[in-house]
Amino acid sequence: MITMTFVLLGLTALVSFLAFNNANIIEKLIFHPPALSRGEHYRWISCGFVHADLFHLVFNMYAFYLFGKMVEPAFGQLFGDKAGFLYVLLYLSAIGVSMVPSYFQHKDDFRYNSLGASGAVSAIVFAGILLQPTMGMGIFPIPFFIPGFLFGPLYLGVSYYLAKRGQGNINHSAHIWGAMYGVVFLAITTSFMSDYPLLSSFWEAVRNYAWFR
Repeated sequence: MITMTFVLLGLTALVSFLAFNNANIIEKLIFHPPALSRGEHYRWISCGFVHADLFHLVFNMYAFYLFGKMVEPAFGQLFGDKAGFLYVLLYLSAIGVSMVPSYFQHKDDFRYNSLGASGAVSAIVFAGILLQPTMGMGIFPIPFFIPGFLFGPLYLGVSYYLAKRGQGNINHSAHIWGAMYGVVFLAITTSFMSDYPLLSSFWEAVRNYAWFR
């Protein structure tokens, strides 16, 4: 069965592989704030379909696959025939939303560029944590799994620390804002478009985990 996760993953892989061998594609699609200011608004989304290198692509798409195969079916149970639309909307809108702080910080910086689906992947990951807060998750260099409700704050804390340091070429701000957007998006959509008590179910799962541990 072809799922929206596979469609998005395949499209991202295709565009990224084409861009690896064609610098003009990256130049046209990459997130570049001055170009956005000139009216090239498609870059809010297109930047999520190109990646810096093969490792960057594989890392993002592997994480997306792992969580997408759990989150997408959950959307089907929560939203019925609107599930596919909402799932794709979450992924695509998260790319743009996660880049908003970077835009305002670098809107006049002609040297600044950013690319990759990390913001969207973070949104899917944190939507998954909301849905299954006690699932085991790992993060390097911790050599064991921890429940998602602990992984989430740890991930955000590490990303915030690295963003404040400002070293390297990773846009940690996109990770943070994508993750928070995923939580807000799912909380709002379940409140208005589903009978599922998302937040109370989340807290009940956390309490039960702590109690039985």
